[in-house]
Amino acid sequence: MSTDTTASVSTHVLDTSAGRPAGGVAVRLAARSGRDADWRALGGRATDADGRCGDLPALPEGTTHVRLDFAVEAYFAQPAGSRAEARRDGGAHVFFPEVAVTFAVVPGEHYHVPLLLSPFGYSVYRGS
Repeated sequence: MSTDTTASVSTHVLDTSAGRPAGGVAVRLAARSGRDADWRALGGRATDADGRCGDLPALPEGTTHVRLDFAVEAYFAQPAGSRAEARRDGGAHVFFPEVAVTFAVVPGEHYHVPLLLSPFGYSVYRGS
């Protein structure tokens, strides 16, 4: 939950190759206070069965930039029965093994950043 002095972040991942939520994707959160500041790891979670990760750690006061790191390769390496559907590529290759999404934030705002994912591409946007 954001306050007047902090922002908040949530995400969810959709496996567009299967047309379903991507459960079990590890997501790490990092923040910095200024474009030249060092990144500070804040922790992470895995997406739930609905592909959502709404319980990410709170952002420290003064955060101006946030980075979400998604462990894509590990997700696609799961056996087909563990994922929503079998992969077209047989699981042999994932072009993007990790996806890092970096964005600017302002205090008091909530940022929901969905990731649309397939073995060979991805898209992100600011959701609501």
